[in-house]
Amino acid sequence: MPNIKSAKKRVEIIKKKTLRNNMIKTGYKSAVKKFEQSVEAGNVEEAKALFSEATKKIDQACTKGVIVKNTAARKKSNLAKKLNAVTAK
Repeated sequence: MPNIKSAKKRVEIIKKKTLRNNMIKTGYKSAVKKFEQSVEAGNVEEAKALFSEATKKIDQACTKGVIVKNTAARKKSNLAKKLNAVTAK
């Protein structure tokens, strides 16, 4: 435990930021999971709607600094490949 006042304050700030980052990370992971479930089920229309939602969540996580720009691009690209594979069938 920190003894200095500024160190105590930093600990509290880090806790808040960690909670915020985890909330954002959980949000985009659950959006991606919903999209992948609809792709596996073969629901093309639902998958298209969930694709836009998942990419939005990924972009928000990237903007907030939770994930890196290249990671966000890679995840969106993989989702787009899955969507294109379902719509091609």
